[in-house]
Amino acid sequence: MDQNVILLLPVLIPIAAGILLLTVKRLRSSRKAMLCLVVAALTAGALCAFAAVASGGGLTLWKLTDTITIEFRVDGISRLFAVLTAVVWLLVGIYSITYMTHERDEHRFFGFYLIVLGVLIGLDFSANLVTMYVFYELMTLTSLPLVLHELTKDAVMAGLKYLFYSVAGAFLALFGILFLASISSTLAFTPGGVLGGVSLDGKEGILLAAVCCMLLGFGTKAGMFPMHGWLPTAHPVAPAPASAVLSGLITKSGVLAVIRVVYYIVGPELLRGTWVQTMWILLSLLTVFMGSMLAYKEPVLKKRLAYSTVSQVSYILFGLSLLEPTAFVGALSHVVFHSMIKNGLFLAAGAIIFKTGWTRVEEMRGLGRGDAGDAGRLYGSVPGADRNSALQRLCEQMVSGVRGSCLRNGSVDDRGTGRAADQCAAHCRLSASSHHPWVLPGGKTLMRAD
Repeated sequence: MDQNVILLLPVLIPIAAGILLLTVKRLRSSRKAMLCLVVAALTAGALCAFAAVASGGGLTLWKLTDTITIEFRVDGISRLFAVLTAVVWLLVGIYSITYMTHERDEHRFFGFYLIVLGVLIGLDFSANLVTMYVFYELMTLTSLPLVLHELTKDAVMAGLKYLFYSVAGAFLALFGILFLASISSTLAFTPGGVLGGVSLDGKEGILLAAVCCMLLGFGTKAGMFPMHGWLPTAHPVAPAPASAVLSGLITKSGVLAVIRVVYYIVGPELLRGTWVQTMWILLSLLTVFMGSMLAYKEPVLKKRLAYSTVSQVSYILFGLSLLEPTAFVGALSHVVFHSMIKNGLFLAAGAIIFKTGWTRVEEMRGLGRGDAGDAGRLYGSVPGADRNSALQRLCEQMVSGVRGSCLRNGSVDDRGTGRAADQCAAHCRLSASSHHPWVLPGGKTLMRAD
């Protein structure tokens, strides 16, 4: 196989740039220098990914044994996922330049954002199961700081949940990889699978159990029931650009891993008509229905979009579970469309949060009809709109502080405090979104100077 060094560039350039952002203090102290490096690394990474996809070939990085190597190779599936990753990551990165102005520690976000891009490209170009697993685990570890970014209690708990689910899924998948390595002479990705000529000697049941573990393990990143719980927890607390790539691309890494296992290692013929296929179909359909119903009832906007992702990615898994060529093409089409559309939805949600501070769906009533107060606060076209939004957030922060103080002093019970605080916050939001004076609890008014 030709040693195409170009395959290494879209992996190394973003990772090196991300490490520089995290370690070089001069880059962190100058926002202009930091953003120049981020844009340059994203653009160079995307261009190198396009060049690698066009040139094809392979590259052996490390030969562990005669049969186990860390190796890159370009094929049809890797072309699709690598181009999708490069394009979406570049667009979301450009969006992040403005969005992250209201977040702290921009350098940390952009540093890990770039590192994850390089790791994902490495995952897409993986030539065998071992290489894919290495980059799959690196993706979990490097994307964790994106979830943890705000370092609030909710963010830390969401990050731990994301980590625990991911590690549990990885261990399930590792069992399957070890079993496949024991019965097959190669784990290189081959269309149709590599087990066609392997003598199982009565190990068919263990093979099916191993494949089942791998589907559940890699399905964790794709949000398939019962390992879907991290998605609706991680999305609301992460910055909007991180939520976008978590939903649009990192979930697709689970889909890619499932495709590689089923269609390039085990082979669809060995699974067709087995209990594993039946279980896979039932779990994917259950996840489709469950995710849709939970999204329908969810009042928090980003959490609703997360449940929608749980449902939509399982449509992809359902198509793959049918083990039919037409369904396979449809699943790949949905990978592209869902990635683009769901990224757009999360970025739109981020724009609303950035301009208004609203996070719940009921707060956005009238926004789509072009109400002057709401639209002005979203687009900044009404005089005083930004000031009103800031006053609203200040009021809600004061209410939150009063709530915490009362609970610490034991002056009121938790339920009563929460009800009073929610009523005060509702008054703040109503007054900020209208042209009326600020109406304070108790009937007093405070005239605004627009």
